[in-house]
Amino acid sequence: MFTYDAPEQLLEGRTILVTGAGDGIGKASAIAYAKAGATVILAGRTEEKLEAVYDEIEALGCKQPAIVPIDFDKASEPDYIELANLLDETFGKLDGILHNAGILGLRTSIENYDPIIWEQVMRVNVNAPFILTQTLMPLLRQSEDASVIFVTSGVATKGRAYWGAYCVSKFATLGLMETLADELENDPSIRINAINPGGTATAMRAYAYPAEDPSTIATPDDIQPAYLFLMGPDSKGVNGQNIDAQGVMSAADFS
Repeated sequence: MFTYDAPEQLLEGRTILVTGAGDGIGKASAIAYAKAGATVILAGRTEEKLEAVYDEIEALGCKQPAIVPIDFDKASEPDYIELANLLDETFGKLDGILHNAGILGLRTSIENYDPIIWEQVMRVNVNAPFILTQTLMPLLRQSEDASVIFVTSGVATKGRAYWGAYCVSKFATLGLMETLADELENDPSIRINAINPGGTATAMRAYAYPAEDPSTIATPDDIQPAYLFLMGPDSKGVNGQNIDAQGVMSAADFS
């Protein structure tokens, strides 16, 4: 597991947007960021799930979070602009984005893949993070130390049979991260990185591997050291990296 001992109040004074914050890794990350002192903006499709995470963060005595319901499958440019305007009016800046939201799509061959579902996976997994990042870039530039994290996968660097649109979308996500990181290489105020969470006990994982015993793999809480490291100031200067959350590396390897 990636090793990092996060200092208390690591994210004090920071405002961080987490997509797919209603459950799984997004929920765990939102809570971890809130416990580290951040004001967390919970974005996702299902408002009831976001409200439950909101209540959990408040019960912990953390800073009051915010809820932003958004369906990335159906969102259009005006929805993203409206979101950016709302965040600008409410917070005036953005110190971080965790692009956690994603869908699996079908597990079938390319030959038999439904084009409608293919397009849906690309909208949610690739187009939404692209448009969201582009729209929110002015708010990120208001921060002295902004971090954007994309989520990749073990199928992001080598194609795997029957993983279809999900596999291709994660290749694209990695390419998007690396391209943006290269473009911002000389901007010390914004860093762009990615995390491969590895096999983690989430609903998506259960759908992909229905026979797997979830107790044999990592939980979303287990992998939070990598998410905290890349979002916090200790990763300043780290740019264009795709970190394995369950790998053997540690934060010290980037110092």
